[in-house]
Amino acid sequence: MPSSRKALDLADGAPRRERLWELSSNLHCSVIGTCLSTADLRQFFTKLKDPLARTASEHEIHSLAVAGAGRRDLPGKLLQKLLDKKHEAQLRRFSRAASLEEVRALWRDSLEKGEVPGAYWATLTHPLTDQALAREAFCEVHMLSHLMGQSNRADIKRLRTLEAELGARDEKIARQEQRLSQMAASQAALAREAAQLKADLRHALEQGTGVAAPVADGEAVAALRRRLGDEQARSAALAERLAARDAALSENARRIAALEREAQELCREVEALEGTLACAAEPAAAEPEAPRGLAGLRFLYVGGRPKQLDQLRAFADKAGGVLLTHDGGMEETVTLLPGLVSQADIAFFPVDCVSHLASSQVKRLCRDAGKPFIPLRTSGLASFAAALDALAAQSAEAAQ
Repeated sequence: MPSSRKALDLADGAPRRERLWELSSNLHCSVIGTCLSTADLRQFFTKLKDPLARTASEHEIHSLAVAGAGRRDLPGKLLQKLLDKKHEAQLRRFSRAASLEEVRALWRDSLEKGEVPGAYWATLTHPLTDQALAREAFCEVHMLSHLMGQSNRADIKRLRTLEAELGARDEKIARQEQRLSQMAASQAALAREAAQLKADLRHALEQGTGVAAPVADGEAVAALRRRLGDEQARSAALAERLAARDAALSENARRIAALEREAQELCREVEALEGTLACAAEPAAAEPEAPRGLAGLRFLYVGGRPKQLDQLRAFADKAGGVLLTHDGGMEETVTLLPGLVSQADIAFFPVDCVSHLASSQVKRLCRDAGKPFIPLRTSGLASFAAALDALAAQSAEAAQ
């Protein structure tokens, strides 16, 4: 960090906070991207009457702000003021730290709770922060942005794939319905033709003279019978094809309904994850209030990926609960599950990343204990966030 970190305020002799333009230029990009939203920056440059404020892309707006952050001029000073105002609550919280270790403890606590933007700004500009802590905070924010971006992009890609598949299914259903209509019209025409043949046959028989009837009339009747049989056979074959088409149409309708449900689940998960990230990007004037009905609950998460446990725990903490974990039988024995289920209020397990034995055991133990369990569609962060949102909504409805 620059030597100016140790400069003294001439008014009271106390160490002062680092200014934005005094930070290392390597930090400006992460500060602007983490601590200010695109809407903040667009409004900021609009007030400065920048001609690009309304038409520039998000990347261009970000680049303008990063360039301004390194200069001690009017835009740089106004950016400093905007950051201080937006994250005032965290700055007050960090100002009470009297040592480097206290600053580090506040940063790690905020990181675990998902309160990253304000804490990041307060940590980097705190007068006691040294180069090691600044680098530690920068690396955490850098990796967190990768993790969240990968999870969100994967869900959005899957959602777009499902939308494309649904569109193709709709087109196929439309073609099948058109063919079915044509087949139904053809069958109706065959039925009318068969009825006419039967009428012609009856008429021929009524006009005949029994044994004395001319041979030509007998041949005509035989021809009519053969034609009637052929048409009846064609009608039966068409009916079989129509029944097969009906069965295929029903199966396609069932698969489309399943795809639509999966697409809706993905939408809810993406919305839940984006909502969580949006909450993390907004400053809080006071400690965030846990969702009603979830505060104090103990969540058991069985299975999943070990690298995501810290983020899952942060989501649970933000909901006001406590997260208990079990790796689903990869290294930890399933004999630990009865004790964990007895401590938990509700259990979760991702169906794509848990052993069959562990999931069966969780279901059985929860049923025996009368506790709910929720199978998650995937082990991604979005599925867990969406499940917590759904629980909070259910609790709110029950309370009304």
